[in-house]
Amino acid sequence: MISDILKYLRKSKKLKQSEVASTANIAVSTISGYETNYSQPTFEMIEKIVNICGYDIIFRDRKTEYEVSTKNIDRIKE
Repeated sequence: MISDILKYLRKSKKLKQSEVASTANIAVSTISGYETNYSQPTFEMIEKIVNICGYDIIFRDRKTEYEVSTKNIDRIKE
């Protein structure tokens, strides 16, 4: 579940919920809600939290193993 992934990423960088919330400009209760599966973040919020934790989101084609990251997508938009 995305809730478990977000919590794992945050804790792996030894970040507090309050630190992530402050950087993402959202309430601590919102982060808590995401991590307990009480509420679901948008993809944009997932990307923001993942980036705050120092990670990238990567999509991999199972057949070709071609990878596309959210950073590559941002470059394509420009």
